[in-house]
Amino acid sequence: MTSATQDRMPLASLLALAMAAFITILTEALPAGLLPQMARGLAVSEAWVGQTVTIYAIGSLVAAIPLIAATQGMRRRPLLLAAIAGFAIANTVTTLSTSYALTMVARFLAGVSAGLLWALLAGYAARMVHEHQQGRAIAIAMVGTPLALSLGVPAGTFLGDLVGWRMCFGIMSLQALMLMVWVRLKVPDFAGQAVGKRLSLRHVFNLPGIRPVLFVVLAFVLAHNILYTYIAPFLVMAGMVDRTDLVLLVFGITSLLGVWIIGVLIDQYLRALTLASTVLFGLSALVLGMAGTEPIAVYAAVGAWGLAFGGAATLFQTALAKTAGDAADVAQSMLVTAWNTAIAGGGIVGGVLLDRLGVGAFSPALLMLLLATLLVAWSARHHGFPVSVR
Repeated sequence: MTSATQDRMPLASLLALAMAAFITILTEALPAGLLPQMARGLAVSEAWVGQTVTIYAIGSLVAAIPLIAATQGMRRRPLLLAAIAGFAIANTVTTLSTSYALTMVARFLAGVSAGLLWALLAGYAARMVHEHQQGRAIAIAMVGTPLALSLGVPAGTFLGDLVGWRMCFGIMSLQALMLMVWVRLKVPDFAGQAVGKRLSLRHVFNLPGIRPVLFVVLAFVLAHNILYTYIAPFLVMAGMVDRTDLVLLVFGITSLLGVWIIGVLIDQYLRALTLASTVLFGLSALVLGMAGTEPIAVYAAVGAWGLAFGGAATLFQTALAKTAGDAADVAQSMLVTAWNTAIAGGGIVGGVLLDRLGVGAFSPALLMLLLATLLVAWSARHHGFPVSVR
């Protein structure tokens, strides 16, 4: 077997994982683009429909660690198929339900499936390739996330206006069923961990480098969600609130570019890319704080922010997978919990800042979080974000 053959990426398998990530993010975020239609269909207010996103995040938050801890011994492909089947069931129930309570139950199930799937994806991608290709493999598996946010949600919103919101969820159910066939045919199966090799949650949490990576995830994603959740009131300062969609489009396009850059370079420059992304996000926050009333500065800063954030999930999941080794799935479940905590925290912290101090407080808050992120990532030079990654 030649070196080129050995180094060939299993694209069909990795793209199946990317499709799973796409369905996960689209299922989570689509109600945000369909609030009026769903509110009419379920006979509740738009605010109540908004809670379908919250209950999804709660499902992921509470399920990821317990499910992965309980299934360490299971073979990986049946577990992956079970997570995807959860989306098929949840989205089918959402399609047919006329009861708000039943819809919320389905959304919670979808969140539980997401918690399990996110905990599996990075470790699964890493096990398909040689060690020196793991970062690139995870980048390919994660590409579904920015595609869902930048293209899937706007397309779903447009489709919802044409054929109704129920059809959108029905289409996602069909996609999940097709993906299950794809996974069964193209994605390799891996054994679970033997009883003697399973590590407790406490042991994994205390492995060198795990806690720094989790802190970086929490602080970086919290900073992102404070700004992303309240971008509309922030844009009022520049008189750009009617261009929120265009601003988010800029963010989405540069996020895709960020994913591509990270995917090309991550296996050689994991540490440098993490530090550079944090610094770039910090500069973006600084520009928004100092020149947030100037449209050109806002577009430039948002573009830099998207570039910094686009590959963040890949960076953090790769760092955790390499640090945790055989305990990657357990460690990834902790990352899922930290990530969803940051999402919820972004809404809470951003709301408090907005109500009590105004949007002018966003930039200093982001800079404090990103400075802490930079210091912790910088200090994790031996474990977590090592100087040399081979």
